[in-house]
Amino acid sequence: MKFIDAHMHFWDRSLLPYTWLHEVPSIWDRHTPDNLRAEAGGDLPEKIVFVECGAPWLEEVRWVEQLAARESRIAGIVAKMTVNAGAQTSADIAELRRHPLVRGVRHHFEHDAADYCARPEFIAGVRELPAVGLSFDICCQHRQLPAVIELVRQCPQVSFILDHAGKPGIRAGLLDPWRAQLRTLAALPNLVCKLSGLVTEADHQAWTSAQLAPYVAHLLDTFGPSRLLFGGDWPVAKLASGYARWLETARAFLAPLTVAEQTAIFHGNATRTYRL
Repeated sequence: MKFIDAHMHFWDRSLLPYTWLHEVPSIWDRHTPDNLRAEAGGDLPEKIVFVECGAPWLEEVRWVEQLAARESRIAGIVAKMTVNAGAQTSADIAELRRHPLVRGVRHHFEHDAADYCARPEFIAGVRELPAVGLSFDICCQHRQLPAVIELVRQCPQVSFILDHAGKPGIRAGLLDPWRAQLRTLAALPNLVCKLSGLVTEADHQAWTSAQLAPYVAHLLDTFGPSRLLFGGDWPVAKLASGYARWLETARAFLAPLTVAEQTAIFHGNATRTYRL
């Protein structure tokens, strides 16, 4: 089955600065489509959605555009964006309109205060996105999900994508209140969720499919096959799993679904969500 990877990163520290990569030296080396091809072998995605990696946003967009000129699999970009900067946010959004591969933006706030994304200036910036056809990727920790619920409720016209299922506390075996919060989010029609990033929330050295199973089951129960998108989160996922292992794990979890349902998660939903 052909598949789209709705969450992939590329970086090259010789070209752009990434202030966080010093914290994870095992993956800080150059990672580009060539490296992915070498690691994944023949099991490559048909299309890739690149998600920002924390480099200066405009330089990163331009670099990924150069990659896409040589690697046709790169079909969309989720650009870094500071959404709570008032007039500067509006100016940055106007600049992004000049880059047709950009499909959405992400303001990374998982290390900020629990209520950060529900503050008025954050909400005001996010509300500017629908007018220019951009979606918003949410990268948060599970402790921030109450504020995420408020953000999504306050922006009903915005297309939201929840990255990594809200980063549940898998390593500690925490299911609640994450399950109730995900059910609340799933009741909001303007949000979809990525089946991605779960292995890095589990024990990097000792995770098993059995540990991930209740989280995946809840995602299927709440969002259903029509609102889940597969994401590899490569190369961040390499902290816990090679590309092939996570892909095989995801396929095994979804094998009981119908072919149409599997196709939706692995292909159709990403195509629709990111207008690929």
